[in-house]
Amino acid sequence: MARKAAIIGGGVIGGGWAARFLLNGWDVAVFDPDPEAPRKVGEVIGNARKALPALSDGPMPAEGGLTFAGTITEAVEGADYIQESVSERLDLKHRVFAQIQQVAPDTPIGSSTSGFKPSELQQNAANPATIFVAHPFNPVYLLPLAEVVPSPKSDPALIEAAKETLREIGMFPLHVRKEIDAHIADRFLEAVWREALWLVKDGIATTEEIDEAIRMGFGLRWGQMGLFETYRVAGGEAGMKHFMAQFGPCLTWPWTKLMDVPEFNDELVDLIAGQSDAQSGHHTIRELERIRDQNLIGFLRVLKERNWGAGKVLLDHDARRRAAMPAPVAGEGPMEMARLTVLPGWIDYNGHMTESRYLFAASETSDAFLRHIGADVAYVGTGFSYYTAETHIMHLGEAKLGDALTGTVQVLHADEKRLHIFIRILKDGQPVATLEQMLLHVDMAAGKTCAAPQAILDRLLPVASAHAALPRPEAAGRAVGQRK
Repeated sequence: MARKAAIIGGGVIGGGWAARFLLNGWDVAVFDPDPEAPRKVGEVIGNARKALPALSDGPMPAEGGLTFAGTITEAVEGADYIQESVSERLDLKHRVFAQIQQVAPDTPIGSSTSGFKPSELQQNAANPATIFVAHPFNPVYLLPLAEVVPSPKSDPALIEAAKETLREIGMFPLHVRKEIDAHIADRFLEAVWREALWLVKDGIATTEEIDEAIRMGFGLRWGQMGLFETYRVAGGEAGMKHFMAQFGPCLTWPWTKLMDVPEFNDELVDLIAGQSDAQSGHHTIRELERIRDQNLIGFLRVLKERNWGAGKVLLDHDARRRAAMPAPVAGEGPMEMARLTVLPGWIDYNGHMTESRYLFAASETSDAFLRHIGADVAYVGTGFSYYTAETHIMHLGEAKLGDALTGTVQVLHADEKRLHIFIRILKDGQPVATLEQMLLHVDMAAGKTCAAPQAILDRLLPVASAHAALPRPEAAGRAVGQRK
């Protein structure tokens, strides 16, 4: 039975939380009095459906059920986890917590607040021990960070369980050890924001020039090394001590205005808004969200390939989900082994998925099957592997940007040294391509084929036996140019 998450507040952040839980298999109930909430949340979830699966290298779980509740009580009844994402008004949050705890006094309640401390949120609560900060970053369905901030009144066991819940949906819970206004990340962002406002107000830079300075330079470094590790590298072989000695004196120079705040008036608002409109007003917000999401997918997948930074969180989440999933069952049909989303880089000049990406999709599918029989990365580390000796691809349909694809495997034959498989790449249940492959089990050091160990055969041969009862694909064994 799927677990239930209750999302109180259906704005951009609440919608992102709903998408993150929903696409990770949780049932989600959303409460927001705004009559437009179903449309707004639905649009956020629509973007998430196109983006989040692209970060996974394994099948996504079956999507949970989404409901919109008429009351807070209806939303939180039976919930295993509650996320509050209402407006940043402390009195409003207190009223929401009071209503929640009338029916769910012991359920964990994470608050998306960017500024309030948990001790402030807990004031006059029926059960303060269950209320804590779980502050995410937009888009919640892609960025893994959630600042988890307890107070002395928090239940430590509940906080640890909440952190585990966040890990289960692919997030990185950063435990903030001491509560402080605006937590960690937003305090840092506030300093950068304040300096940027002065640069615009004083006519030194426009909003676009400031954004270019970030995205063309240090922003790229921060995305994979953060602040201190970046400066450690800047110190050269002598490391951080050298960097501190070299740049420490500038801390006393009047480089910044961080202790001074520009007057927040209509003139400043109009100046900033006008420059921002000129910079990117030709895009709708939904277009900017989609551009942002696809760029983030590219960055995150690069980090994932290197098992670094946020990419390590994605790899860990894939491994966690694979371990929790029931093993594919042979005998009922071809085994579903991979789910993928067609990304912008997969498209050719015709607007269709390019041939190399069909081969990539087949590789992801066959790799998942090899992991299933025990020929995983750890096995390759022992000096043995399956090598692809031959592939025959047939294009039967068209896949386009954003299409959801499924890869299945049917074993046509298997013995000690050979593995003959038929892969179907499906869109909406119909094949857009099939690939027939012959793989050979190889001793990598010797460069020769060899018999697979019994442990692998014990998992492979029963699948081959079960699949022997399946209809043989008509295209199996087909040579290039033959009639279908």
